[in-house]
Amino acid sequence: MKKDRIINKPLEARKASPLIVSLSAVFLGIIAGCIFILCIGKNPFAGFERILFGALSNTRRIGNTLGMSTQLILIGLSVAFAFKTGLFNIGASGQMLMGGITGSILAYYLPLDMPRIIYLPIIIIASMIAGAVWGFISGFLKAKFNVHEVVSTIMLNWTAYWLVYDFIPRFIIDPTISVKSKPIDAVHTLRADWLTNATGFSTMNYGFFIAIAMCIVIWFVLEKTTLGFNLKAVGANRFCAEYAGIKVNRSIMVSMAIAGALASLAGLTYYCGYSNIMEMGKMPNEGFDGIAVALLGNCSPIGIFFSAIFFGILKMGRGSLAATGIPTEIADTIIATIIYFTATNVILANFWNARFKSSFDRKEEACKTYMKSKGDGRGVDALTSAEFREYAKSGKALIKSSKEVRQ
Repeated sequence: MKKDRIINKPLEARKASPLIVSLSAVFLGIIAGCIFILCIGKNPFAGFERILFGALSNTRRIGNTLGMSTQLILIGLSVAFAFKTGLFNIGASGQMLMGGITGSILAYYLPLDMPRIIYLPIIIIASMIAGAVWGFISGFLKAKFNVHEVVSTIMLNWTAYWLVYDFIPRFIIDPTISVKSKPIDAVHTLRADWLTNATGFSTMNYGFFIAIAMCIVIWFVLEKTTLGFNLKAVGANRFCAEYAGIKVNRSIMVSMAIAGALASLAGLTYYCGYSNIMEMGKMPNEGFDGIAVALLGNCSPIGIFFSAIFFGILKMGRGSLAATGIPTEIADTIIATIIYFTATNVILANFWNARFKSSFDRKEEACKTYMKSKGDGRGVDALTSAEFREYAKSGKALIKSSKEVRQ
């Protein structure tokens, strides 16, 4: 049977996990929020209690929080997927609009009596194709003409904005309100009666389950497929990847297309699920919030899921702050502070790595002391995890008793 060795990977044993770094950023952001609330003469505990009350106090609020978090999960996945290939997808807002307008037009024109089992796949696939094309344009410009993806995605955001501005009055305008689309019939949204009733008539819809499915799919693609390996290799060092035979330009275009498809799903779940209308002249902020979600989640699907839920709680709960006299902008300030600490995660990582290394070195020294006292000539790397813990504990006791004798 294979032995469970403790120091097969000594560097990892001395490093802090990304989870600790992300939690540190959240903790520091909350502390900063407490200071801000104290500075205006209010009770920070009452403020955070109201945020939690506003987001989680009953089934309906929980459903609304999960409904709001749905878009953040998908946008976070979109941004993170591009990050893995060394790209910065700042065009998620435009991709959201393209997914939303595609789904809205189809929802308005497809027959109402079409079975949902056929209808839902049609609008989901169509919206993903629209977003993938929008992302592919940026990837193509990057791969073929070296146009920086930040520039191209920002320009494409506004291109999508004006396309929506034209398409709404052209195809789906509400005759009673000239700046909005006609409301989509409930049967053509992503909402379901059983889900609405179970969550107290909240905005939660099938989009939340789509987001969970996408977390699983993206994890599988990145960790278990050749495509994922190639994309991460390009992100790590595109020149080495090219030397190894990986088609870098194709990887860039594929990565941006997949990122666009994910962001367009966020648009679909928002405009045909969380809401049932589109407004002219409005750029969705979720496209930029997803960048923070991806950073806090360390660009891992499971991290992004919980990061999005956390941001969803803050966003949904901030409306309840008014009851305590605390400005609702405090919640936005907390989010901004968390983003700041997340962006400087190198400092937090260095701090925790130093603590972990120091702790591990002390355990290793204690282990060596105990083994020397027992005449055990093996190296520490030959020990199992259980032996390492036991020897380190016994070694610490020996060192402590030795110090007491000397004193």
